[in-house]
Amino acid sequence: MDKAYTGGCACGAIRYSIVGEPMFSNHCQCRDCQRESGTGHGSYATFPRAGVTVTGKAKTWDMTGDSGNVKTRAFCPECGVAVYMTFKAMPDIFTIRAASLDEPARYKPQAVTYAVRAYDWDPLDSGLTKFERMPPG
Repeated sequence: MDKAYTGGCACGAIRYSIVGEPMFSNHCQCRDCQRESGTGHGSYATFPRAGVTVTGKAKTWDMTGDSGNVKTRAFCPECGVAVYMTFKAMPDIFTIRAASLDEPARYKPQAVTYAVRAYDWDPLDSGLTKFERMPPG
């Protein structure tokens, strides 16, 4: 069995363990991810929900993406760090912030989404596939 992906918030109040490999890993340059990250993009790894265990109580807030789908962003109420996202339209997936991993070097981005909103001051790997918006599911 492969080694679990583990991580959590900065203070340790929220922890996760994920068995299995990511289904998709991306840098997202949408305006919502820019605002949440405080920079030009957010970096994420998405996994099947079945392999995920979360401990601790996250505070959540919902937002509606460009697609019209609701994203629930979860963050630590103690340290304020954003840790994961879930999607009402896709309850079987679980998306983590790459920087929340205990071993962030395990994150291997496959693509850039919402490249249409990229800023020159936030260059990303030019070898990655770029999608103007979210690619079809």
